[in-house]
Amino acid sequence: MHRLAVALLHDEDLARDIVHDIFAALLGGEMRVAALSDADINVAGGYLLKSVRNRCLNHIRDCEIHQRIANRYFLDNEEYDTEDWPDDETIARIYALIKSDISSQARKVMELRFSEGMPFARIAAAMGISETAVYRHLSHALTVIRQKLNENEQ
Repeated sequence: MHRLAVALLHDEDLARDIVHDIFAALLGGEMRVAALSDADINVAGGYLLKSVRNRCLNHIRDCEIHQRIANRYFLDNEEYDTEDWPDDETIARIYALIKSDISSQARKVMELRFSEGMPFARIAAAMGISETAVYRHLSHALTVIRQKLNENEQ
């Protein structure tokens, strides 16, 4: 299981965490594997390998989505410097923009994603919308924030 995760993720620590999460889910009762006899152990092993593969692929997908959102925000922001940004004034302006210029549904998506750290699938389930809608709300909100921040800087 660990070797499969390392092969997919190319990160030993992350692979170990994912395998650990699979076993934690099994022990916590979140997942069930029906192993009734020695013959069924192979099925359980296959199930565990598929679980590891799926969790690794979900992690890769979530990272790609996060990267797309970050790239979209910084697309027009060539002066971005990680040491000086964001300063306290910029953070305050971002919060003010979120309260005044972002729709309530997009604001809720941003809160769940950035404050609660929820993945897109859980946000979609909690709000009763599709993952695509979650992405669109987040993308639109970030576009509005980026435009307003760029307007203020000019």
